[in-house]
Amino acid sequence: MELTTGAILRRITETPLSTAAHKLATIILDGIAWKDGYNGLERGTAAFTLAHLAEKMGVSRQHLTALLVELAASGLALVRWKPNGKFAPWLFRFGGHEAADAPPDVVSASGDTSLSRDSKNKTIFAGRIDIDAGSNVYRTPWADLIKAAKASLACWNVDAQVIWERFLAFNRARGNAAVPAGFLLGFMRRWRALPETKVKGAVHVEPKRAATLKEQELQRLISAAPSKNWQFHASDLCRLIGKAAYDARVIRVAEQFGCARFAAILAVHGYAVIASEISR
Repeated sequence: MELTTGAILRRITETPLSTAAHKLATIILDGIAWKDGYNGLERGTAAFTLAHLAEKMGVSRQHLTALLVELAASGLALVRWKPNGKFAPWLFRFGGHEAADAPPDVVSASGDTSLSRDSKNKTIFAGRIDIDAGSNVYRTPWADLIKAAKASLACWNVDAQVIWERFLAFNRARGNAAVPAGFLLGFMRRWRALPETKVKGAVHVEPKRAATLKEQELQRLISAAPSKNWQFHASDLCRLIGKAAYDARVIRVAEQFGCARFAAILAVHGYAVIASEISR
């Protein structure tokens, strides 16, 4: 099958499938890497855990397995394999997988600095990360990549060393000796702040605080523009009003709502969509 979004989407719509299987195929298509090395994947390959797919589909694991079997038996010929260990995501490809039995990539040397490529403002993580390479991120090739990638993520204000230490601890706890470089970017995208204290013994559950009017307004603005398109929104708005005016809006919204920069960016995009300055 030709590896283009249009070709695969056309095949999905033409293939007789259940409604749920069509939805699953579209979700997998949305996660496919179209450049070698993007998120550490080969071109034409997507990576998901079964738990993540089941959550996105809103179905049980048993139902998800049945849908995967349906896609594999259909004209889409979906295949999946897991080359990186028990806790790693499954890899998916439409139309067969010629390299499923190929040996895994060798671990990049610690001095290899050609581990990422910039393409149209996207930082592409390529190669593999040796989990035992070193605890000081600034003595590895990954420090600059973390700094470049975190600017647009929820961990934008977290030091690269903290991100690196938590990434290493996360993989050591799962017995991973080496992982694809894309795992680091995925880890950063799912960043959550650690709780300051852990409560032992009986847990007192406090009722959820009702959102304030300010928080509701912030959420309304953010929801007006789909966050998955935020880079396109930023580009369109900068082209319309200029980078300086764009940055000024972000700062003003962050101060107005007392929110993180990334939330302010999404709110600015939502306001622009509501004002018909950019398209949704």
